[in-house]
Amino acid sequence: MATTDISFKRIQQLALPAIVAGIAEPVLSSTDAAIVGNIPEYGTESLAAVGIVGTFLSALIWILGQTRSAISAIVSQNLGAGNIQNLKNFPAQAVYFNVGLSIIVLVSTYFFVEEIFTFLNAEGIILDFSIDYYNIRVWGFPLTLFTFAVFGLFRGLQNTFWPMIIAAIGAAINIFLDFVLVYGVVGLIEPLGVVGAAWASLIAQIIMALLAMFFLFKKTEVSLRLQFPLHPEINRLVFMSLNLFVRSLALNGALILATREAAALGKEYIAAHTIAFNVWIFTAFFLDGYGAAGNILGGRLLGEKNYTSLWKLTKKVNLYNLGIAVLLTAIGLLLYKPIGVMFNKDPQVLQIFYGMFFMVLLCLPFNAGAFTLDSIFKGLGEMKYLRNVLLGSTLFAFIPILYFSKYMDWGLIGIWAALIAWVAYRGLALIIKFKRKYIPLISSDKNERDI
Repeated sequence: MATTDISFKRIQQLALPAIVAGIAEPVLSSTDAAIVGNIPEYGTESLAAVGIVGTFLSALIWILGQTRSAISAIVSQNLGAGNIQNLKNFPAQAVYFNVGLSIIVLVSTYFFVEEIFTFLNAEGIILDFSIDYYNIRVWGFPLTLFTFAVFGLFRGLQNTFWPMIIAAIGAAINIFLDFVLVYGVVGLIEPLGVVGAAWASLIAQIIMALLAMFFLFKKTEVSLRLQFPLHPEINRLVFMSLNLFVRSLALNGALILATREAAALGKEYIAAHTIAFNVWIFTAFFLDGYGAAGNILGGRLLGEKNYTSLWKLTKKVNLYNLGIAVLLTAIGLLLYKPIGVMFNKDPQVLQIFYGMFFMVLLCLPFNAGAFTLDSIFKGLGEMKYLRNVLLGSTLFAFIPILYFSKYMDWGLIGIWAALIAWVAYRGLALIIKFKRKYIPLISSDKNERDI
């Protein structure tokens, strides 16, 4: 069996489409935020509402969307081990598992939206806008989870091109519909404000799910016909997903706490935090492109037991992502002022944002290391360790610094200091684990070469 190609060209073939596909979800949320934030009436309140709902919905999507990584890891490892033909019933069972979970979560949250957003410190007109926006957008949740499951299958099969096409089309449709539905078209469509942004996102999610189904049938031999008995790998999928579920609870617990504390500072502060968070999320998913290449190839190399190449791959993708982080930081410094104005024109909001945006830029190099290693570890199936790392970073880094900064009255800068420490803890823990577990395996690698 030929060994897996980890050349510069092959990594770019996987990473560049993955970057486009990865930024689709933050583009949807950021577009909503930027457009509603510039509504002439209640723009700041609308931006705050979209920020609060976006954080909560992103939490749900990330919590359950982690099954994409589990699906990708299982498929890529079986591909590397030469067992791909034995996975015939697995894809359909994995997709239905993902969608079933999303429906359970949707039903369990739908009837408590007012209580949820009140807990997040939404009140008055911001609370009303939050409920209106959520009650429409939430119906795209199962569709997004279906699309993520299909993306996981494509990734496991070493293909990021079709997910890129699907995501790019969805993002373009969302942006177009945002302008049309939020601001309206004179003589044709009345401006719908926040509700229009929700409908734009939902329609885009419907189209992406339909495209995912089309390309899955057209470009692969995968069937979505549910057949029994359950495939043996479903047990591993469930355990991986449970560990990722707990991990994502810790991850999103931290992000929701950050949003809650920002909202408690006032509407201008949560609006500024929303701008910063949308930029941070966009860069995070941008960095995830090279992480995806590490995830895809790393899982296959593990299946081959090719630990020398796994080490070389890890060094390469981390170096590439560090370069991307430096580039994004430079762009952020150059576009410091235009970024804020793009989202909102309230002078008080912009003053707060410009006073703390440097913290977002400081976070980017830490993101590069932590997120790249995080993706590689998912490809290696190290879900239990990833769970423990997130629990540790949230309990022992993020929460203590968050509430110490609150006591010291550091405002948004304190919230983002907690986020930087949270990410740095994760990166350091993953470096230690990789060196302890995988570097020693190189000596037993049947494909051993000079490092």
